[in-house]
Amino acid sequence: MSKLSNEILSRKTFAIISHPDAGKTTLTEKLLYFGGAIREAGTVKGRKNSRHATSDWMEIEKQRGISVTSSVMEFLYEGHQVNILDTPGHEDFSEDTYRTLTAADSATMLIDSAKGVEAQTKKLFKVCKMRGIPIFTFINKLDRQGRDPFDLMEEIEELLGIRSYPMNWPIGMGQDFQGIYDRHNKKIEFFNPEDPSQVEVKEVSGPEDPVLADLIDSQLLEQFREEMELLDVAGDPFEQEKIKTGELTPVFFGSAISNFGVQNFLEHFLTMAPAPVGRHSDKGLVDPVNKHFSGFIFKIQANMNPNHRDRIAFLRITSGKYERGMTVNHVRLNKSLRLAQPTQFLAQDRSIVEEAYAGDIIGLFDPGTFRIGDTLVEKDSFSFEEMPHFSPEHFAAISVKDAMKHKSFEKGIHQLTEEGAVQLFQTYNKIPEQQIVGVVGVLQFEVLEYRLKNEYKSEIRLDRLPFSIARWVDGDEKELEVFKKKQRNLALDRDQRIVALFENEFQMNTTRDKYPNLVFSENSYMKQ
Repeated sequence: MSKLSNEILSRKTFAIISHPDAGKTTLTEKLLYFGGAIREAGTVKGRKNSRHATSDWMEIEKQRGISVTSSVMEFLYEGHQVNILDTPGHEDFSEDTYRTLTAADSATMLIDSAKGVEAQTKKLFKVCKMRGIPIFTFINKLDRQGRDPFDLMEEIEELLGIRSYPMNWPIGMGQDFQGIYDRHNKKIEFFNPEDPSQVEVKEVSGPEDPVLADLIDSQLLEQFREEMELLDVAGDPFEQEKIKTGELTPVFFGSAISNFGVQNFLEHFLTMAPAPVGRHSDKGLVDPVNKHFSGFIFKIQANMNPNHRDRIAFLRITSGKYERGMTVNHVRLNKSLRLAQPTQFLAQDRSIVEEAYAGDIIGLFDPGTFRIGDTLVEKDSFSFEEMPHFSPEHFAAISVKDAMKHKSFEKGIHQLTEEGAVQLFQTYNKIPEQQIVGVVGVLQFEVLEYRLKNEYKSEIRLDRLPFSIARWVDGDEKELEVFKKKQRNLALDRDQRIVALFENEFQMNTTRDKYPNLVFSENSYMKQ
């Protein structure tokens, strides 16, 4: 058990969340660089270059320099097995982002120092807060002119409702950026704009150390000392317990593009971030150190290797140890499965894994056996908590342009639905029947069109519909029958449940008032 415990406790599995262009993919690359996973960090800016960011594996991502799917990357650093879940940060993200957060034990929130907390960050933060997971904050782009650090901390508190504790503090900003002061280790890392990779580190007795007068411009030094005094007097104290419960966020300053402050963040993060935590099931809390293997599917991705038309189900191990070739129980199907060739990842690059432990993410070859939210267990039979499913906000009628391609279109649309890239509906009581796709973010329409054309050779027609709200309807049987006969704009989801589509909240609220014995649910996911 001690070997099992040591292996599990060495795992750190976290997601990086941010608004578009805050530098998330760059930060991910630099973390992989420190872990030795890549020799040279790519950059999303060099789109004409043959090098692309490691975490952006899909062709559309390389062309546009954005992440549209969640990647999984793992590396070793000073005895820690680090698993990074790289989530899409673009404005029109998908449910994939939300679900990936369920597989993380902590999250790193990336904030642009010039823009502060942005809309996307708020949405993703809300999901982390719901789960009560620890949140670490990296304020990026300090080598550019940005907002006052105190203003940024105040905004984090006001908009996100979480207190903050700066682990390090910037000395200057933009053209005047001199470096960062590590409050815990009492050392200054000096920034060299000519060669940011050359970091000079100076240990000091504190902000008042007289040696600083020879190293820092006098005006900046005076400002730095005043800021440190203010932090010590009025700032929040460091409390590990509050960090653990997600009530206090440790804040780090740096510049990912210059690779400055990233290692300082990584080393502090690995000492404070939680090892794998227990997960709730219908039979109580499942301890990660339990010797019996268990895990859940949080993501399905088709065609990671276009040459093989494969489909991979990503499984988060929640307890025990995986060994190659082991047999597990697929709880939903009540069926034994042999896990023959699971893989681990550096984005789309993969390798066969012989063993893995709670906290690790492994990929399972999926011939159509898995659904998002499925539980796999070695012994016993239990299911983990339901996977969050979110109501789409954009809708379009979908059809294939070439009727001869109907078969490949049907295969593609159903596979992408099972991935969670889109939600698929069928019109109810309408002739002819019509297929409707619903997405959380409008970019998913473009991704859908691109993937059906490139992976399934099917060109589609998308006709946007005026709806912005979907609600799953249930309740009193008699009233439901009346509702189904009289209500317009009804659809069936893939599990044949009734869904009502509305153009706006007024329309939805009017319908609710008219049918008081029906329940209109925003959460669409129910285990089958």
